[in-house]
Amino acid sequence: MSESEKTTRFNEIAQKYGDPWIWGIYFTLIIISIIESYSASSREIATAGVYAPIIKQCAFLAVGGLLVFVLHRVDYNKPRFLYIMIPLLAFFTVFCLVYVMLFGEVINGAQRAMKILPGVTLQPAELAKLSIVTLLAYILAKSQQNKDISRGGIICAGLAVAIYGGLMLGSGLTNTLLLMAISASMLLIGGARLKKILMLGLFYAVIGGMFFLIKHNNDKKAEVLAQSDTEMVAGADTGEKKILMRDATWRNRINDYLNQDSLRFRPITNKNQQEMFSRMAQAHGGLVGVGVGNSRECSRLPLAFSDYIYSIIIEETGVLGGMFVLILYLWLLARAAMIVRRSKRVLPSLLVIGMASLITYQALFHMAINVGVFPVSGQPLPLISKGGTSIVVMSVAFGVMLSVSRTIANYNNPNKKVDDMPLPEGLDAENPTQIIKNVWK
Repeated sequence: MSESEKTTRFNEIAQKYGDPWIWGIYFTLIIISIIESYSASSREIATAGVYAPIIKQCAFLAVGGLLVFVLHRVDYNKPRFLYIMIPLLAFFTVFCLVYVMLFGEVINGAQRAMKILPGVTLQPAELAKLSIVTLLAYILAKSQQNKDISRGGIICAGLAVAIYGGLMLGSGLTNTLLLMAISASMLLIGGARLKKILMLGLFYAVIGGMFFLIKHNNDKKAEVLAQSDTEMVAGADTGEKKILMRDATWRNRINDYLNQDSLRFRPITNKNQQEMFSRMAQAHGGLVGVGVGNSRECSRLPLAFSDYIYSIIIEETGVLGGMFVLILYLWLLARAAMIVRRSKRVLPSLLVIGMASLITYQALFHMAINVGVFPVSGQPLPLISKGGTSIVVMSVAFGVMLSVSRTIANYNNPNKKVDDMPLPEGLDAENPTQIIKNVWK
């Protein structure tokens, strides 16, 4: 088959199903998820049985796969999606975040979940990542001004991220940092100048500094969290429900990270066992790993099937396997960038790069925590770690990317004689064509 025939075949597939590379990455991650999540579930197997963990994971993946299939067939540019679904998702997400902050269930030391059905919980922090991408895409597309983003648009985007981030602090600091990283990428693709992005970063820093200063002063006055590991939890005797804040935990983890000596000289304690066993798993894996299913540390490493599954992947498949997983996520971001280049409008560009940034940045956060580049925190590996809410949200992100890529491929098809993608008035701004040149002005 000649190169032209291959290109033609690729375009035909893209027009019918969406970008083939994104489909390939999605199915590869699904296969890795089924294998590695089961391999890392020895603790669950001991209590729930041999097949229970894999059945539950496959059920969530099946739901996610159904969402991907449905969403990739939906044209994202319909007014109902843009004018109804985005605000509705934003209001629902904020409601869930406020509910969890006040009445949420504590999971792994953080107040982060709300019960929907017996045995089924929702983690709004995962939903917020999806919501902020769609909301920012809507705001930034409406705020286009001479291939730049207006000052009002920057302010609205900054306030949206600040509100979401503030509501998510109780469920983990890395979630807030992730939102900031996603927003920076979307601002760049939207054409915002560098000075505006830096001003927004300064705004985030000021708001964060004020929060921690006020919280620190209140803690000193109340003499709460005087011990290094003390946290506010639900009162067992009085029945009083208190909002769980984790700033003491954050400070301790950051201090441990900045002042850490060689891990081999440390005794293993309840405080550092995740860090210690994850490093042991990676060292045990070496270059090529010990083989799938032969992990030694999965039986000792807490949360090996979720927050530390990347360590188990390295133990079983080695550094080469770990690099392969890393390349999958980076290639997803690269494919998103290629789709952006083909888009004539800024809205689809923002949606694609926002969803790809959500998946890729979360994966990078997870890997950096596992290998010790970032302080210890909890962040699932997209589509691979166990967790129903995370799998569903990441599946929706893949579905949106495939929908956008399919729509762009169809409207870029010269045989259809369609020059421009139809979008509602106010959201039809052109995609900035000189992003790098424009950003440094």
